[in-house]
Amino acid sequence: MTAPRLFVFGLGYTAGVLARQLAAEGWRIAGTCQTAEKRAELEALGYEAHVFDREHPLPDARAVLKDATHLLLSIPPDRKGDPVLAAHGQDIADLISLEWAGYLSTTGVYGDSGGEWVSEASWLRPTSDRSRRRVEAEKGWLNLYRQYGVPLHVFRLPGIYGPGRSAIDQLRAGEAKRIDKPGHLFGRIHVEDIAGVLRASMATMNPGAVYNVCDDEPAEPQEVIRYAAELLGVEPPPLVPYDKAELSEMARSFWADNRRVKNERIKTKLGYALKHPSYRDGLKAQAEAG
Repeated sequence: MTAPRLFVFGLGYTAGVLARQLAAEGWRIAGTCQTAEKRAELEALGYEAHVFDREHPLPDARAVLKDATHLLLSIPPDRKGDPVLAAHGQDIADLISLEWAGYLSTTGVYGDSGGEWVSEASWLRPTSDRSRRRVEAEKGWLNLYRQYGVPLHVFRLPGIYGPGRSAIDQLRAGEAKRIDKPGHLFGRIHVEDIAGVLRASMATMNPGAVYNVCDDEPAEPQEVIRYAAELLGVEPPPLVPYDKAELSEMARSFWADNRRVKNERIKTKLGYALKHPSYRDGLKAQAEAG
């Protein structure tokens, strides 16, 4: 029997964890990246790789996608919308081999709840152009499910961390900041748990479903940095009041929303048990691994 084939639009940090796990189990892995250099890196891992962006769609998408059994969409929309949907939505709709598809979205679609809890049933009230584009992208992908039966699932992600991209790495690089804005909470998720939820969804398919993929404990960012410093045995950076912090426009936009995100659906509907239920679990595991 032919091995399952995962095709990823945007085979980067997050999707790469899932790809490595599945490749180790004999899956065929293919996907896209933005440069020839990255394509060479992916090919060195044994993956089939293609360069893709809005200006460079796949030249023969139907041939490239032909026997994909699983599809992961990990490219954010740009100012013109979702580039994959625009270039290859119909190719995906016509894909008869497809058993499962997942779109990686963001919890930013909920906007600002003033620190109150939100769930998949909450109204979408995005506050930034970036999050508004995500709402439109979600609608577009779910429309492929409704119109063509594409087995599409939406996964809303908060801040992603893991080896190479965590408070520990920021401290080691001398780039960590502790910004003081009391009561302002951020959600986060370890990259290994994203892969775990995606795999649980593949095993328990429910096309059209939306899942919040976050850990159990929203937290103030300064506490995450403080705990990481404790694990490393170093002094944490000094607290800087939010109104005096030097932040880029992009970084400041992340501080515009304050919310807590419920994750019960991944537990009750997918039967998934978080490997890293809080930032403490994830950072501790990383520190112990060196």
